[in-house]
Amino acid sequence: MRYPEDQFNAGHIPADLLGQLPPGTDPKQIVIVRAAPRNYTGPILLTVTITGGIALIILMIALILHVAAAATVAVLSATGGVGLTLKRSSHRSK
Repeated sequence: MRYPEDQFNAGHIPADLLGQLPPGTDPKQIVIVRAAPRNYTGPILLTVTITGGIALIILMIALILHVAAAATVAVLSATGGVGLTLKRSSHRSK
């Protein structure tokens, strides 16, 4: 076994921990409690959800601005407030 984690997983108590036990303690009845390894699923899903939400909000704002601009141009051109005239040049090359 190369690493202390391998010793813990196999149920062995490392020698440095045996030295810390009070005299008369049975090493076979010792339970070593360790913290669970970190789980990254929650933070990753939270990041993806936030990113997707921000992208959806930006897309909705762009869509609303587009519809509002098109409606404004339609209303102004129908009421005569805005006019657009396209002129073709009348000179012809001879």
